[in-house]
Amino acid sequence: MQILLAGPRGFCAGVNMAIESLDLALAVYGTPIYVYHEIVHNRWVVENFRKRGVVFVNNLCEVPEGSYLLYSAHGVSPEIRRVSAQRGLLAIDATCPLVTKVHREAIRFAEEGYTIVLIGHEGHDEVIGTLGEAPGSIVLVGNSQDVDRLEVPDPNKVAYLTQTTLSVDDAAVIIGRLRQRFPSIVGPPKDDICYATQNRQEAVRQLARISDVALVVGSQNSSNSQRLAELAAASGIPAYLVDGPSDIDLAWFAGNETVMVTAGASAPESLVQGCVDLLQTRFGATVESVVTRTEEVHFVLPKELRVERAARRRAELTTTEES
Repeated sequence: MQILLAGPRGFCAGVNMAIESLDLALAVYGTPIYVYHEIVHNRWVVENFRKRGVVFVNNLCEVPEGSYLLYSAHGVSPEIRRVSAQRGLLAIDATCPLVTKVHREAIRFAEEGYTIVLIGHEGHDEVIGTLGEAPGSIVLVGNSQDVDRLEVPDPNKVAYLTQTTLSVDDAAVIIGRLRQRFPSIVGPPKDDICYATQNRQEAVRQLARISDVALVVGSQNSSNSQRLAELAAASGIPAYLVDGPSDIDLAWFAGNETVMVTAGASAPESLVQGCVDLLQTRFGATVESVVTRTEEVHFVLPKELRVERAARRRAELTTTEES
């Protein structure tokens, strides 16, 4: 067996920022820390934080007044921010900046009088937050059939936005259909689908051509992980989405395949290595890293936590100097 270890894979800058934010909040404020929805869509990450005293909630009524509340990487609507303030919650915003970018675009288009077509998955945390920015101006579509059913007040005043974790290919098909129906449609200055989603999909697209099986590490509720598995399967090879090595069925392999291993943007590298170790132990697999693109993106922590971290570092330096 040969393993082709895709690069880039795993954590993106937004996920790194959100997880680092929650880690620091725990260190500074102690427990309990509340998080609105899952910090990222990964079962292992969520369970690990839960064991450390983090409480994940889907309703702000579950958060005692005056508590610390962290917004997940997927973002929240203005209504959630309003209710948080009303309840006196001490909010820390760990929304991915690329999601915030989509929110700002929604506000701008709405203020300019556009009907906004949001391409995304109904019920996804990110989509719910974006819809909340301009609920009277946004309509959600998930496929070309939805586009065909669209009725808008002014066909010459239509804009589109996309969920950041979509399949690039699927989004392109829907955008193409939108352009056919609404030739005057406008979009964001830059693609909304995030750099990490695009890079991981491109790596899968390239490696699937020379692989017999694809193993994608990520949780079932992770949109970008699902898209990686779908993309691999669409190339004609078996593709399996697993949370980690315990989900792998060794019957999937004969032992002489080329296996592509990748991970969604919210999957920890430790789980990837666990899967690789299992295949090496069972099948004597060799491993080759194949890097299709290098990522050097970094997002800063929320302002509140940057201040706390700076204060802790100053205290540590003072203690060191005194000793």
